[in-house]
Amino acid sequence: MDHNSFAHMAITALLVASLPLSVVWISKDSNKYRKLVWIAVFLTFDLIVFGAFTRLTDSGLGCPDWPGCYGEANPFIAHEQIRAAETLMPTGPVTMMKAWIEMIHRYLAMGIGVLIVAMMGVAWWRSTGRGRAGAGAGMARRIPPGYPTFLFFFILLQGAFGAWTVTQKLQPIFVTGHLVLGMSLLALLGWFGGREDQLHAPLPRAAGSQMARLGRIRLLAALSGVVLLAQLALGAWVSSNYATLACSEFPTCGGAWVPPMDFDHGFHLWRELGKTAAGHYLPFEALTAIHWVHRNFAAVVLLVLGATAWQAWRVDGLGSHARWMTAVLALQAFTGVATIYFNFPLAIAVAHNAGAAALVLLLTMINYRAKYLAAPAYQ
Repeated sequence: MDHNSFAHMAITALLVASLPLSVVWISKDSNKYRKLVWIAVFLTFDLIVFGAFTRLTDSGLGCPDWPGCYGEANPFIAHEQIRAAETLMPTGPVTMMKAWIEMIHRYLAMGIGVLIVAMMGVAWWRSTGRGRAGAGAGMARRIPPGYPTFLFFFILLQGAFGAWTVTQKLQPIFVTGHLVLGMSLLALLGWFGGREDQLHAPLPRAAGSQMARLGRIRLLAALSGVVLLAQLALGAWVSSNYATLACSEFPTCGGAWVPPMDFDHGFHLWRELGKTAAGHYLPFEALTAIHWVHRNFAAVVLLVLGATAWQAWRVDGLGSHARWMTAVLALQAFTGVATIYFNFPLAIAVAHNAGAAALVLLLTMINYRAKYLAAPAYQ
């Protein structure tokens, strides 16, 4: 990719980021930094949902190189190469529509990167004291730069996995890593947003009668985080191996509660898409094993996250999040089963991914709020 094309992509990223940055700039909110963080959370959620759409429409290789499209900044300029590939393989991975889907996904990711750079820049500027001189109310607060700097390096890692996803031709380990890191970025930004909310409008201290319950909630919420992370990885492994319809009925699979399965090949991490580690075609029993584990582990997720929501339901500062989490859990169960019954409709599959992202964000907020409600003093 030449310097001109790279410069065009950088300009595109700045243009994508200019709208949310303008919203922050013209906002009458007294705490514009908090608004910037939450806009980044919102766009990261959107990126995850659009990333699911990209993956589920087989658009991940719509542009088979990275970061551009056939070395160009956008599919308009690469029109000739894309049309040639589409003519050669009309139902193949490269079409004009798939190229645009993939590049829009990349543009949105780059725009979020610009927002995180802005967060980091503002934090470092204010840490010097110069950025606070003459600032109005809500703008003079010092922001420790460590966390936004960590977010900056984290999104670089996420970008690297995005590049490897393309250059390694959708190798499942990289696709799975890319999705899990995207969800992790959402959780990290959500935690940062919770911290900004707390500094902007502190929650009332928990009553003495609720302190014991908060201790249980913190343990359950932490366990829920581990369980949800495992299920996200399993779900990503299902998607990256195209194992969604390996079981075509529910609650049985292949007419049996425990169908024939090949765990060794199914969960061998380092291999090509659709191949075993030895380079042979992946047996169907391996796909069945991948699907069956994800499906049955969902029961653990419902149990643990449901218990967390039940404990947090009537705790001040946690109740609304607990109620939303209960609703999203029910939606996840419905969309998961509906994906099988309706033979993998795109809208339901994308909704299932959106529900997973919503659970990540809600559980992050419950973890954050439970931690600080139970603390002797807010941090």
